[in-house]
Amino acid sequence: MSDIKFIEGGVCAAEGFTANGVLCKIKASRTKNDTALIYSEKLCNAAGVFTQNRVKAESVKLCKKNIENGKIQAVIVNSGNANCCTGEQGAKVALRMAELAAKATGCKPEDVIVSSTGVIGAQLPVEKIEAKIDELAKGLSKEGHKEARIAIMTTDTQYKECAVEFTVGGKKCRMGTMCKGSGMIHINLGTMLSYITTDCAISSKMIDKALRESIKGTYNCVSVDGDTSTNDTLVLLANGMAGNAEITGEGEDYDIFLEALNKLNRVMAMKIAADGEGATRLVQCTVNGASSVEAARGLAKEVISSSLVKAAMFGADANFGRFLCAMGYSGIEFDPMKTNIWFTSKGGAKRYFEDNDNFEVHGENSVKVYENGVPLEFDEDLAKKIMSEEAVEILVQCGDGNASGTAWGCDLTYDYVKINGDYRT
Repeated sequence: MSDIKFIEGGVCAAEGFTANGVLCKIKASRTKNDTALIYSEKLCNAAGVFTQNRVKAESVKLCKKNIENGKIQAVIVNSGNANCCTGEQGAKVALRMAELAAKATGCKPEDVIVSSTGVIGAQLPVEKIEAKIDELAKGLSKEGHKEARIAIMTTDTQYKECAVEFTVGGKKCRMGTMCKGSGMIHINLGTMLSYITTDCAISSKMIDKALRESIKGTYNCVSVDGDTSTNDTLVLLANGMAGNAEITGEGEDYDIFLEALNKLNRVMAMKIAADGEGATRLVQCTVNGASSVEAARGLAKEVISSSLVKAAMFGADANFGRFLCAMGYSGIEFDPMKTNIWFTSKGGAKRYFEDNDNFEVHGENSVKVYENGVPLEFDEDLAKKIMSEEAVEILVQCGDGNASGTAWGCDLTYDYVKINGDYRT
């Protein structure tokens, strides 16, 4: 285990990165910042992963084109409008946003990542961004992550950012991120908008490799509502200003980088799940004793994605039969007669984010409900107490192997329907 510690600063934690956010009133009712800008002093090596939805936002189409050469210097993001299903006009708007950001920062339009989030199927009034672009760029600063992290939120109830510090080749490196995600979240690549910045020197090829490896056990293990967004974007920019020898292949330096990235992305994945639309609690499912890591993650994903499981979590009802049912229709082989299930909790979601090892499965913070194919007599009041905490873990012990995997979701509440029933209007 490398010496990786959490630090402050979000996307501005790394050397050479600044950010800002302003209110452009893209959505008339908006009272908080709705447009963000991230900028690097130096051109960055970069890579990204994007939505697997066949319907893609115009910003995603432009991003995929711009990042093909592995070079990016700035990111511009708006909330309040997704610029998706907007045709030729939407494509022109995405390009215009890149041009505006490039002119304001002194970089090239093709070196800009453009993202949009909000209502699908409405034209984005880019002239509102154009009117504020100079203010946005002039306000770029190391403290600007505080303005930027607010600007990308839609139905999020809290901003989401994180940063870590680690050492590569004797040089201190920093990696920071901000993301948004609350609804239209499902395990199929990035499930949100996320921007990661680092001053570690690493090639675009190895960034791409690290990103694709990291999302398997982090962002791809999150589900709020089963809907994969049209706008999912996850990009990582590395400007190399930490001064380490550039990571160009696998080895100790790459392993440390990947470990830091995993630590960062795991925290952000959990924050997204905890802030699911209308959610009252984070639900973590850990499967141990599976035949492979893929099987363990797959079983855990099925459990946290089940609407019936999510409803039971909302009602603090220890209806573990729903977990087994979800595992059963996953298509993944496991032996129900060698399976055990517990509910556990540490009492608070915040303790999950930076201290998320598997819980002890004994004592007052856990209750065992199923053992080797047989339901157990258990204390219903204790189970309800545990399940009523703001962060609850479903722990499944299989008897099929030695692999483990974790997935994160949330409960399904009345407020989810209220939020999405009139989202557009």
